Amino acid sequence: MKDRGHCSTKKVDWNRRFQKQLVLDDARVRAMQSRIRNMVSGHTEDASEIQVPLTSGIKFQILNYIVSMGLGSQNMTVIVDTGSDLTWVQCEPCKSCYDQQGPLFKPSTSNSYQSVFCNSSTCQSLGFATGNSGICGSNPSTCNYMVNYGDGSFTTGDLGVESIHLGSISVNNFIFGCGRNNKGLFGGASGLMGLGRSNLSMISQTNSLFGGVFSYCLPTTEAGASGSLVMGGDSSVFRNVTPIAYTRMIPSLQLSNFYILNLTGINVGGVALEAPSFGNGGILIDSGTVITRLAPSAYKALKAEFLKQFSGFPPAPAFSILDTCFNLTAYDEVNIPSIRMYFEGNAELSVDVSGIFYVVKSDASQVCLALASLSDELDIGIIGNYQQRNQRVIYDTEESKVGFAGEHCSFA
Repeated sequence: MKDRGHCSTKKVDWNRRFQKQLVLDDARVRAMQSRIRNMVSGHTEDASEIQVPLTSGIKFQILNYIVSMGLGSQNMTVIVDTGSDLTWVQCEPCKSCYDQQGPLFKPSTSNSYQSVFCNSSTCQSLGFATGNSGICGSNPSTCNYMVNYGDGSFTTGDLGVESIHLGSISVNNFIFGCGRNNKGLFGGASGLMGLGRSNLSMISQTNSLFGGVFSYCLPTTEAGASGSLVMGGDSSVFRNVTPIAYTRMIPSLQLSNFYILNLTGINVGGVALEAPSFGNGGILIDSGTVITRLAPSAYKALKAEFLKQFSGFPPAPAFSILDTCFNLTAYDEVNIPSIRMYFEGNAELSVDVSGIFYVVKSDASQVCLALASLSDELDIGIIGNYQQRNQRVIYDTEESKVGFAGEHCSFA
């Protein structure tokens, strides 16, 4: 499959177990919309820089992306999530833990681990970072936390302080969650890295080191494909093939934990779409959501133009939240209309060919357009990780801007 200069003849095997994750990905989006509605109604010098390998979580049976970090003397594999704030891992002893690949973190064997007191300002700040206030545990001195995710997943446990290691750089006194009761779509990962904007997020806690700047390039699921998570603003380590173009983050007191951009337009195969949501209300960018969601009017326009340009192919049944599917078994190669998203300030996200179709069946008998519609025109759109593949996405929280540049991080 190719789109104007990009060609891919490899086919990715997708196990049907991921259908459940797509359903719960939709639940995550709906819960985020509910949280947003409730919330609305109710410079660093000499910064360091480090590059950490980032890979698809496919071998962990998840559609998210993972990195490894040191925690105390142990190595943890965590999901990268810009839509949440608290970093946490599963800990021993564990009341109820899902099966993870590798051992659980053992705070009792670490000389640098400390508990967070329930009467501390850190414990009191949990409400803003997680949506749930910290409470005193059975041991009155400890601070218990709870995080509920939109897909129904959750983690509960106690806050702790430990040293973490990102590549060659160590961060002391890092506040994280020691999960004692965890359930959900975390696959075999150790936990989650919160890259949101609250004071407990990885970005805020490492601000003095990295200046509040980080970036990533998300690879495909092909064997050997590896991207990177870069902490710090040194662009010399990027391998971008197009210039970086920035757009400002839309300020919001109620939604200050999220990264919100002003989506001004979408182009399909060179044809500009028209929709009332463009330039009105903003769109989230989230590495923890898989499939991009657009306002119903925008998705309707995109779907209609895509079908107009990608015509003559046999239809296939819908797959979960994906309603535009094709049977491409009779074709060795097809021309795919390009999809480009435009933002305030002339920044552009050109969706990689690997992020346009979701290959449900490896024989190409069910291949679906990898975008979906929100249920309500007033809901806020979300750019998911599937459409961020092979892009260098730069988050600068100090300058309140996000940058995009094409980067073929899926290839060595």
